[in-house]
Amino acid sequence: MNVISYNVRGLGSGVKWAAIRRMVWKEKIDLLCIQETKTEKIDMSVCQALWGDSEVGWELQPAANTTGGLLCLWSEEDFKVHSKVIGSGFILLVGQWLKEAQQVHIVNIYSPCDVQSRRSLWENIK
Repeated sequence: MNVISYNVRGLGSGVKWAAIRRMVWKEKIDLLCIQETKTEKIDMSVCQALWGDSEVGWELQPAANTTGGLLCLWSEEDFKVHSKVIGSGFILLVGQWLKEAQQVHIVNIYSPCDVQSRRSLWENIK
């Protein structure tokens, strides 16, 4: 399973979208975890444009105003999600990596800078 985690520092420009599509294609990515989207609204058409294919699964933790925001994209041909937990600052996906018939747990995290908030995030994930 080929997974990439990428802090985009904002998904706003078409240049970043094209760079993400190239990276997914060139590196043969199966699952992409994006942090700091800074975007409150993302829909299927955005996900398909980012992934470069219509066979894409996705989960979103929207940004609060223009802070944070998480997005997970994956090939539905390679990964099947069985359950998910979306909390403040994280997306947890539990599913099956189909090529190897293995169960996997993926956590996409955007951690706060202050120590107390970071501790609270990790307690929520546990």
